[in-house]
Amino acid sequence: MHTGSNDETPSEATSSTITATVVSDGGTAGAEGADDVTLDPWGSSAVSDYEKLFTEFGIETFDDVLPSVPNPHYLMRRGVVFGHREYGPVAEALRNNDPAAALSGFMPTGDPHIGHKLVFDEIIWHQQRGADAYALIADLEAHAARGLTWSEIDEHARNYLLSLLALGFDPESGEIYRQSENRKLQNFAFELGSKANFSEFEGIYGFDSETNVAYMQSVITQMADILYPQLEEPKPTVIPVGPDQDPHVRFARDLAARMRFFKVTEAYASFELTDSERELVTAVYDERELYAEDASRPRCAEAATWLTDHLMISTGESGERVEGSENTQDGDTHISIDTVGIVVPDTVVESTIEKLENAGMEPLRPRVRFLDANATDEAFDALITAIEGEKRRYDEHIDAFELSAADATELAREVETNHGGYGFVAPSSTYHRFMTGLTGGKMSSSVPASHISLLDDPEKGYEKVKAATTGGRETAEKQRELGGKADECPVYELFAYLLANDDDLLVTEVYDECVSGDRLCGNCKEQAAELMQAFLEEHQEKRKEVQSLLDDLDISLTSDRRSIAPGDTTDTDSTDNEDN
Repeated sequence: MHTGSNDETPSEATSSTITATVVSDGGTAGAEGADDVTLDPWGSSAVSDYEKLFTEFGIETFDDVLPSVPNPHYLMRRGVVFGHREYGPVAEALRNNDPAAALSGFMPTGDPHIGHKLVFDEIIWHQQRGADAYALIADLEAHAARGLTWSEIDEHARNYLLSLLALGFDPESGEIYRQSENRKLQNFAFELGSKANFSEFEGIYGFDSETNVAYMQSVITQMADILYPQLEEPKPTVIPVGPDQDPHVRFARDLAARMRFFKVTEAYASFELTDSERELVTAVYDERELYAEDASRPRCAEAATWLTDHLMISTGESGERVEGSENTQDGDTHISIDTVGIVVPDTVVESTIEKLENAGMEPLRPRVRFLDANATDEAFDALITAIEGEKRRYDEHIDAFELSAADATELAREVETNHGGYGFVAPSSTYHRFMTGLTGGKMSSSVPASHISLLDDPEKGYEKVKAATTGGRETAEKQRELGGKADECPVYELFAYLLANDDDLLVTEVYDECVSGDRLCGNCKEQAAELMQAFLEEHQEKRKEVQSLLDDLDISLTSDRRSIAPGDTTDTDSTDNEDN
């Protein structure tokens, strides 16, 4: 491998990196050899195929929500922030100046580095657009999961907070805390723990009988962190993280739902439906003119008969696969019902028909349903009173016939918060791509040359960039002829993720000149190295300026806890998976 910066010997990248062009691409390949399906919050931070995160884990592409984001951050515009979970409500709140929040945590296991800056920047950007901003030091996790002593944690915590403040976090309008010192957080974590069980820790995180209890406690504390901005009032809240932290986000969303007083669903009769069954019944209801004696009052039995007859035509009486159905890898047959325009598994069709048949002559009628999950008797009675129009009360749910699902959701939340509940909005999340190490492959704390610490001497940062692997060709002649491989270049990533700051034109210029062969690696690295040196000089000067600000904050930077490390820790050399 060549790592020199001579114009005549552009170096060749030896690992595949991720694209960060000005127009986001919805997911590209990352570091070679990474696990492309497992997301481990304490393991490797590399992701080999971002596209699979959409299909396997339900992460949505950020491209879809980007047009609704007011004045999006350059990380969003360039596709560095590539995915999200339900970010739409946050974007809407920002547009309308409604309450919103942003939170992320940082595990103080080493120096803050340019990978952490991605999350710092997202938190600060949301704060500058009116969201309540929270930044936490995950010291309980660092102690329980990584076995760091409290003195080590104290040192690293101070460095993280200085960089956060130097980059623009406003502590007067935001909140900074340490997990170990926040009693309100810990009290809430205790309550939240009553909604979690050990089998989930096994299934989500791979914990077993040898995992120490403090480790598990640190996880439930992180769940409490994620919901912490909503303890005073429910509001859309975003958690900016790397994709390896997605298991935490999914678990927190589940726990938020379990803490709610009421679950609001859409229904058509007295029986309950799964999401897939509801989709089918909705479609069948829309076709009521075809089968109901009275289309204004279709009966469940009529719907069941029509659906059964229609399926006999679609699948053939012999049961053999015919046009209109498709076999799947799991052995199930997904049946296409042309009239209603959907494809559903045959098991869903069977269960739906059975439920419709059992309901007999009960009218098939749309309604919203309030299911009693954790409501007090007073809250349940108050909800009944609050529902206007036609309604029916059952032992464990209430059906309302004149409310939309959105209005019902807000009404349930209002009643809940008025009667001592939290009314949590499911937390949202954004996901940023991992930066490639300067030496190729992933960034690693055990390989200093692969990453740049925000505490690096500026001259050292300059030298690391000059020595970095690039996506250039073997010779300048080939570079001019074939163009460079900017999509595989850690130096180009530095421009896109950091050095160009808000200047999209510079990023476009570097990319276009590289792939056209007009830009050679030596000059490119020289420009990047100079920008990196200037950034580090400016950042470290600002760190000095905010030291007094940090000292004035209501947060202790010296723990009085005794450093008895837990027995079960997970080691990792990744430098990008240290944020909540």
